[in-house]
Amino acid sequence: MRFADTNILIYAVCADPEDAAKASKANDLLTGDHLVLSVPVLQEFYVQATRPSRRKKLSHERATELITSWLRFTVQPMTVEILNAALATKARFQISYWDAALIEAARAAGCDEVLSEDLNHGQDYAGVRVTNPFL
Repeated sequence: MRFADTNILIYAVCADPEDAAKASKANDLLTGDHLVLSVPVLQEFYVQATRPSRRKKLSHERATELITSWLRFTVQPMTVEILNAALATKARFQISYWDAALIEAARAAGCDEVLSEDLNHGQDYAGVRVTNPFL
């Protein structure tokens, strides 16, 4: 199982022609049911996809439909244990809390790989490796 960061979801709905290759890759990744998401990933998707300053923002209804469709994936809830692990990972690797929470949600879900454009490709965070699928 591979854990998907929010940018995978955002690119899947991207209509910008210069990001067409990333949109295609993101949609390929979202076929099937082999990914893991987290509640914070879905929350961030909603906020980013519907924000008023977004050039082609999604309506509340469309963003909600997409989130509902992605509930076919395993969705890791946020827990106090993940919070505490993320705080330790942030300190150990000197990364943002949000990135550490992503890593620790992936770990809690049993994933050893995080698909993300935002973290360093190939970086290993104590057994959870980052892969940028857009390279």
